[in-house]
Amino acid sequence: MGAGPTGAGSPRPAARVVVADDQTVVREGIVMLLGLLPGIEVVGSARDGEEALRLVAEHAPDVVLMDLRMPRCDGVEATRRIRAEHPGTQVVVLTTYADDDSLFPALQAGARGYLTKDADADEIVRAVAHVMSGDAGLSPQIQRRLLDRLATAAPEAGALRAAASGASASQAAASETAAPEEARELPDGLTAREAEVLALVADGLSNAEIAGGLHVSTATVKTHINNLFAKTGVRDRAQAVRYAYRHGIAKPPEAAGG
Repeated sequence: MGAGPTGAGSPRPAARVVVADDQTVVREGIVMLLGLLPGIEVVGSARDGEEALRLVAEHAPDVVLMDLRMPRCDGVEATRRIRAEHPGTQVVVLTTYADDDSLFPALQAGARGYLTKDADADEIVRAVAHVMSGDAGLSPQIQRRLLDRLATAAPEAGALRAAASGASASQAAASETAAPEEARELPDGLTAREAEVLALVADGLSNAEIAGGLHVSTATVKTHINNLFAKTGVRDRAQAVRYAYRHGIAKPPEAAGG
């Protein structure tokens, strides 16, 4: 980590940072922004997780700002290896995605901070300072997501669906009767989050309504929908609804009503 406290009149040493992002324009933009921020020194930039690991071994930075979706070695695997091999380096995820399928694997891999790319300069500086001092560097949006996950625990899918669609608690419970088995055996390689989004599509919710209910961005919802369309082979929302009914991911209105 960075140096300990200094004298009252001495400036704190700059945090030494590596930036990892596979998109050149984004990576160079982040490096340029960080170069303007007080208390941060960029010591390297990486195009993927493998290069990030090499730069960490070479420069021993205090913090890596880590994208998640990268070729060769993604951000989650790179985070896991950095924390195992270089425990003096902390990781702050800086990504477009704030969904559970991105957030929780990154935190489980050892990331101490998590920001989305709409974070401003002050949030980045704060997150870096927090993880260097041993605290978590989480954006308010991510903190809310974690609290929501803790609050909903096992019945998360039903509760989120009820919140997003305005259904009553009893309706939500009825629609989730067979969920535990299905959640472990989803068709066509769907993830639990993709199935959840598909069920909300079948409930007639718009992308914006789904994003609001799940506390993610509309861009994240679109990514999930594109992924589930590709996996299931459906071409539009109408086909997706029929697919959801056929595979028991959602119940037709007459069945849900009783």
